[in-house]
Amino acid sequence: AVVVAAVFHFGLRYRFLDGWDCFLGMIGLGWLGGWLGSPVLGHWLFNVENVYVVPAILGAASAVGGAVLWWKALAKAYGGQAGV
Repeated sequence: AVVVAAVFHFGLRYRFLDGWDCFLGMIGLGWLGGWLGSPVLGHWLFNVENVYVVPAILGAASAVGGAVLWWKALAKAYGGQAGV
């Protein structure tokens, strides 16, 4: 989750907000997506300590990317004034 959040936040700069609070939020979402990755996407390839690595990475990436996409779409729908 930390690696996926770092890649999205610092590497790709795909984020809705700036700062460390956004990065920590991405870590939380990535952890949740990684936790749900194997039950949703299946149990395949590498197993490390009962965690299937590829589904966990894909789940974390889809959770973080989906959340950023959701907030950007919401901001665009409200004309850049999300929350008003």
